[in-house]
Amino acid sequence: MKAKEIYNKVEFWLVSILAAIFVFTLLVMSKDANDGSHSYWRFHEYNIRFNFYKHLFVPYLAQIIIYYSAFVFLTRYASEIKDEWTKTGSVFGSFLIAATLISITNTYIDGWKFAQFDTKDEVYNDVFTDGFTTVAIIYILFIAYYSLKEVLFTVLKGRKLNAQGKKGFLFTFLALACWLSIFAILMANSAHEVAAFWMVGVPYAALLIFLHSRFLIPLAGERKYKSRSYWLRIIPIIFLLNLLAAGIAYGIAGHGEYGAYLAVFLVLGFFFVIPLSWYIARNQVEKEVLQTALGSSQANLSFLRSQINPHFLFNALNTLYGTALQENADRTGEGIQKLGDMMRFMLHENMQEKISLAREIDYLNNYIDLQKLRTVTSPNIMIQTNIEEQLNRLDISPMLLIPFVENAFKHGISLQQPSFINISLHTKDHMLYFDVNNSVHVKNEYDPERMKSGIGLQNVKQRLALLYPKRHELIIRESAKEFFIHLTINL
Repeated sequence: MKAKEIYNKVEFWLVSILAAIFVFTLLVMSKDANDGSHSYWRFHEYNIRFNFYKHLFVPYLAQIIIYYSAFVFLTRYASEIKDEWTKTGSVFGSFLIAATLISITNTYIDGWKFAQFDTKDEVYNDVFTDGFTTVAIIYILFIAYYSLKEVLFTVLKGRKLNAQGKKGFLFTFLALACWLSIFAILMANSAHEVAAFWMVGVPYAALLIFLHSRFLIPLAGERKYKSRSYWLRIIPIIFLLNLLAAGIAYGIAGHGEYGAYLAVFLVLGFFFVIPLSWYIARNQVEKEVLQTALGSSQANLSFLRSQINPHFLFNALNTLYGTALQENADRTGEGIQKLGDMMRFMLHENMQEKISLAREIDYLNNYIDLQKLRTVTSPNIMIQTNIEEQLNRLDISPMLLIPFVENAFKHGISLQQPSFINISLHTKDHMLYFDVNNSVHVKNEYDPERMKSGIGLQNVKQRLALLYPKRHELIIRESAKEFFIHLTINL
């Protein structure tokens, strides 16, 4: 079992035990013992009859259930959602539901406030502000905790962070620590209004930048912020988040001037955060263009270096093919023909940015057939393919799939031991699903390639990251006797 799965189970059971302890505490509470509680004296102060079950037991039991249900939903369901829009919407929706329910229970816990304020509207305004503020702070802290946990497990999973990733992780950790420390200092010094702005303003700005970089600016296309559709999206989002942020800050600050917080967060959003988001997005696009150009240049350079007068080799293969036919060497002729087709592909189509998926699969099949020719006399070698014929018009970057197959034949075939290779490929709509599973054999100590790890898989990972950013998923699993890859690409 993976470390993350163990941690998630321990986390789930710890929270479950904690919730059970709270419930048990409520169940064993004595009604008489709570007559001296803070709630009781607040009710007594305003000459309102205190009911243990109505004003304490049932509301607190409901709050435990609400918080526990929200935790289970966020960790077990929302975290597994792949689509970012759906995940964000589900988290925001669960917040609204939890905050509303907590506020409703608070109307019973703080029932004495109906005698403190002049009107019921003032009571509901006060109670719901407190409820939404409390739940919002809990959600903010949970999201910060969850984000930090995901980064830590990414490191523990064996995905070594590059220098930029390490800097980003360190910056995120220090930023969270500084944010919470400054908030604690401000609250300790009774600077509640400044603390409220700091506590809510930082997540508000971070959320706006996240929405811009991941959704709003990419959806606007080439026109970016000049697009009318962009402004139709951003204006209601800004006002919705502004209302929410102002309400939370209003509750933390001890019910100051609500309109002032509305104005402050509007100014923060439109005049500071949005320009900053545009600047970050522009730099990110320029960086991606440069990375793609650099990756393409490196790939072309590697290809040119690997060429050994391909025209000469192609003509030589035609000559050998004719000779094999004259001597009735059918297998040799078939092998030369497939090798010629592969060279024609590399000579003409490999230099294009995109080719049809059908042509890529033809090259893949030729390579597999060529490899089968040398293993056909070995009964211990099982090669199974399930490659779907492509009748659609999907395009793909050339030579993207072959490194996985080459790796399988390089490390998965042994003439002395039982070996197997399983290859499957199919498409659904615009999605490509590609699986390669092969046996693994330890190289002979005299094998010249024993200590060579190869650069094929590393190169294809870089190409996938450059050509299909956020549109692919590559899963690699390896054991002492077996190697498996699963690749999904949104073409």
